[in-house]
Amino acid sequence: MVQITLPDGSQREFPGPVSVNDVAYSIGTGLGKAALAGRVSFDNDEGKLVDTSYVIERDAKLAIVTAKDADGLDLIRHSTAHLLAYAVKSLFPDAQVTIGPVIDNGFYYDFSYKRPFTPDDLAAIEKKMAELVRKDETVTREEWLRDDAVAFFKSIGETYKAEIIASIPSNEPISLYREGDFIDLCRGPHVPSTGKLKVFKLMKVAGAYWRGDSNNEMLQRIYGTAWATKDDQQAYLTMLEEAEKRDHRKLGRELGLFHFQDEAPGLIFWHPKGWTLWQQVEQYMRGVYRDNGYQEIKAPQILDLSLWKKTGHWDNYSENMFTTESENRVYGLKPMNCPGHVQIFNAGLHSYRELPIRYGEFGQCHRNEPSGSLHGMMRVRGFTQDDGHIFCTEDQLQDECAAFTALLQKVYADFGFTEILYKVATRPEKRIGSDEVWDKAEQALMESLNRTGCQYEVSEGDGAFYGPKIEYTLKDAIGRHWQCGTIQVDFSMPARLGAEYVDASDQRRTPVMLHRAILGSFERFIGILIENHAGAMPPWLAPEQVVVCCISENFADYAAEIAQQLKKQGFRASADLRGEKITRKIREHSMQKIPYILVVGEKERDNGTVAVRSRGNVDLGVMPLSDFAQRLQEDITSRRQAGQE
Repeated sequence: MVQITLPDGSQREFPGPVSVNDVAYSIGTGLGKAALAGRVSFDNDEGKLVDTSYVIERDAKLAIVTAKDADGLDLIRHSTAHLLAYAVKSLFPDAQVTIGPVIDNGFYYDFSYKRPFTPDDLAAIEKKMAELVRKDETVTREEWLRDDAVAFFKSIGETYKAEIIASIPSNEPISLYREGDFIDLCRGPHVPSTGKLKVFKLMKVAGAYWRGDSNNEMLQRIYGTAWATKDDQQAYLTMLEEAEKRDHRKLGRELGLFHFQDEAPGLIFWHPKGWTLWQQVEQYMRGVYRDNGYQEIKAPQILDLSLWKKTGHWDNYSENMFTTESENRVYGLKPMNCPGHVQIFNAGLHSYRELPIRYGEFGQCHRNEPSGSLHGMMRVRGFTQDDGHIFCTEDQLQDECAAFTALLQKVYADFGFTEILYKVATRPEKRIGSDEVWDKAEQALMESLNRTGCQYEVSEGDGAFYGPKIEYTLKDAIGRHWQCGTIQVDFSMPARLGAEYVDASDQRRTPVMLHRAILGSFERFIGILIENHAGAMPPWLAPEQVVVCCISENFADYAAEIAQQLKKQGFRASADLRGEKITRKIREHSMQKIPYILVVGEKERDNGTVAVRSRGNVDLGVMPLSDFAQRLQEDITSRRQAGQE
């Protein structure tokens, strides 16, 4: 007898070995038809995903996976990637297949082919995929000996696949999946048949080097998306359309904020308006430092290579570091700020009474990112971090982490982000430090979230070798997720660099170092802000808060006087004194997404008033300048959008 325990605790007995598929149908025909895979666990292990054809030979726990489950959606996307490869091989037999993983919201597959795939090719491939779905061909798993699999793929001209298989140890079983005439290497699992893959769309073709090495052949990467329902896919495609309208690169050009050019790949040319936006973010964060016990510091841009070797960065990160030489010494342009902060801490001997010591820096860093990975402000080679490091005792960990989480929530709310996802990454298998210290650090991170009522995921084993961390992920106005903030517990670097404090017993101790950032990269965060607000920044952040437009040149002096009064009150204001029609002026400034447009003519001049329009062409009427100034100041103080009450 084989006893199967289901997620609700109920049990089913079978006379002998039983497949996942048979268990699903024994529960109900509807579940049997919906089953995509199973999660089987023995002896209270974490369980593994298996095909519905998998046979359970002894007592086990089993959860049936359907399209409604997160595992099920990943399974659909992974199987759709193989369906894509099947369709490509059907239409272009000379194409070679390489790899095809799941990515956020979809999948891709890389191909080697003699010519570039065209939009017409993509349409034909997608049509072929739909045809294969209608055939509802069974997907079956086979296990081969490694050398037999290598010989087979070489015989059919799949040299890339043969190379992948040849790199697998000879004693490991090779699993292949067959659907119709197509067979591919894969660990699995897969959906039971192609008919389960009904909702997908091919998105684009891009270049990708084989194994990510620019010395290898450039392959063609076909991206696609796949979903459990048509409604889910349509919501995603609608979001993409909205994201395209909000693209910070497009808005950056249209609003005159910044630009990029080939002479400085991965670096930003900030225009006056864009740099004004930057300054508002920086000055806000400077206030956060000041009000929360941080001492602002500044460390050098370049440090001798010996220091980067001592920290371990050179051994683990050298390919991403820029270097320079002077007088027979090699220096590394800093990719991160932490080693410099330790040097500042080490410049004096600290008592335990001084701890925690909190340093903050707007530290400019450079990383030699591959050119193919650069993406506007979201992935650059030169960037500035709101970087901070806290030196504390182990007993102070919990309080410091809790205070940081509360601070981060307030900062995000001020920038307009109220939905935050939290993830705690715990100890990896390879780590340094005692279990006792890891217990304390992980508990401190989790308690910091519990104190503020946060629900969080635990990502087992994903911490750094030196300590656990929290990752804070924003949700923007159109539902996208952006991982920005982090706090990491570091037991390693302070010891490596000789950081010490004197404890209550007059003994030298190594402090714990907390690496923390709220915004992360300024450049990336500003890009997120621009896209979140679709370029319509709230008045406190807007590069230009108000523009005063005269109806005709006869009232230019009054318009200039109003703008000057607003400037004296500290507002970012300008006057449009051109002889253009007022409707054209309003339209142009509206397109620039300026929060307020003031219109002045004869009546306004004679009465000392202004006609106020807020963003969105909302007419707020005529009012004294003092009333408008009060309104604008309230917008800034409350950090609300223009026109809100």
